[in-house]
Amino acid sequence: MSRVFIKGAVAMAEAAVRAGCRFFAGYPITPQNDVPEYLAKRLPEVGGVFVQGESEIASISMVMGAAAVGTRALTSSSSPGISLKSEGISTLAGAELPAVIFNVTRGGPGLGSIQAAQMDYFQATKASGHGGFKMIVYAPWSVQESADLTYAAFEKAAKYQAPMLVCVDGAVGAMMEAVELPEMKKDIINKLRFRTSDVYNPRRRIISSLIGREEMQQQFNMDKAAMYELWEREEVRYESFCHEDDELIFVAYGVSARVCREVIDRLREEGIRAGLIRPVTISPYPYQIFDKLDYKKVRLVVSVELSIPAQMIEDVRNAVARRAEVRAITRSGGVYFTPVDIIRETKRLLEEK
Repeated sequence: MSRVFIKGAVAMAEAAVRAGCRFFAGYPITPQNDVPEYLAKRLPEVGGVFVQGESEIASISMVMGAAAVGTRALTSSSSPGISLKSEGISTLAGAELPAVIFNVTRGGPGLGSIQAAQMDYFQATKASGHGGFKMIVYAPWSVQESADLTYAAFEKAAKYQAPMLVCVDGAVGAMMEAVELPEMKKDIINKLRFRTSDVYNPRRRIISSLIGREEMQQQFNMDKAAMYELWEREEVRYESFCHEDDELIFVAYGVSARVCREVIDRLREEGIRAGLIRPVTISPYPYQIFDKLDYKKVRLVVSVELSIPAQMIEDVRNAVARRAEVRAITRSGGVYFTPVDIIRETKRLLEEK
């Protein structure tokens, strides 16, 4: 592996190339522009194809076409751009086409702000498109993890023949850290340049109306539901910084978790017994780790999010299942919390109990 000092979004782009990605279509939007800017130069160097689509809708449609002929394909955007791609993402799921989507998130709703935020949680985990499909959604907290999870996303897309989402907040996408990049995959055969007369004969992809064939649609959805249950058993990722004596548990992902990691050390120095649960997959959500907490000792669970209103808190409440009080500490619109901010607000919440 090569070790480089690199920006988060660029690390994701390079990891995609090393995972076998040979087609990208996207459209400029802040703060994800480092991804297409890098791939515009990098993909031709490895025989890949870069296209700046005329819109987000055109770009996701191109990804569908590339995926349908067997090419490892990628698109990226930020927040409102992902909204425009939602029908195409649904179609990828419905056609069982593997692809990877990057969302370098910003503020909202609507066009919102271009500053980093975590306001796409509902969109990423609950409503990436219509029809009730799900995706594995990775939420990295470092540049290293951004590269690693991108690499994993392409493998999972190929394994499950489904779209995968890497949802990174704009802060992680913009920061620079030392990273060990994964090795270049050499066993990937991309089919983008094959003609129908070539030897390669992929399994036929037929997208047609199922009107009058309701049983087929029902069976398809049953098969997908079984796959999602499999993900809940085998694809959940999380990190726990908990202790046997915790009275307070923070739950945070992405850059928010980085701040909380420092906070729990400071609080424990002051005699406040704090721990941290960090979801790495925000879909499927790591509900099972919450069952391991000792609710005879845990007094408070705090969801820390760069989102107003808080969004992940709904999954936290479901996971805690009323065994402890659940509250939120939030910021938004490019306003960050410092460890001092979280410590002050945490003490206030504890005093209110």
